[in-house]
Amino acid sequence: MQATLLSVLGLALLGALHAQDSIPTQANFQQDKLTGRWYSIGLASSSNWFKDKKHLMKMCTTVIAVTADGNLEVNSTYPKGDQCEKRNSLYIKTEQPGRFTYTSPRWGSKHDIRVVETNYEEYALVATRISKSTGTSTMVLLYSRTKELSPKRLERFTQFSREQGLTDEEILILPQTDKCMAEAA
Repeated sequence: MQATLLSVLGLALLGALHAQDSIPTQANFQQDKLTGRWYSIGLASSSNWFKDKKHLMKMCTTVIAVTADGNLEVNSTYPKGDQCEKRNSLYIKTEQPGRFTYTSPRWGSKHDIRVVETNYEEYALVATRISKSTGTSTMVLLYSRTKELSPKRLERFTQFSREQGLTDEEILILPQTDKCMAEAA
């Protein structure tokens, strides 16, 4: 009985490790083409903060730049109440093109970020596994160069989010807004 339980737990752990590694990255990723202004069109997440704040979220603007040492500087501007909040993050490149790491100075969480697919001129699909002391969560972002994106791209975002184990309640197409769009650098 104990051997059976251990083998089932071992298989479950193996499955979880495989699932964590199952996030693909863009083939022939070209980092310099990812730079510039993007609009966050979709957000999916299994985290508790997302469930609590989902009803307040709106589209935001993100500007990506490559630093001198080849990392990505990611600056997002988003509406929060009556104000425009800015969040600046430095994504550290890894040996795998299209894959980055980030550690949140505020929460101490570790982020494994992957550019899953992009055509650079229209959309980018980005997946992140977030690890912190309370557990792990998954986040998927859909970026667009414009405030609107084709139904085909929206459906791909939803499909990919479901493939990552996210439920329909954890997937959101962000409502459009003009608030804070001009403030984005």
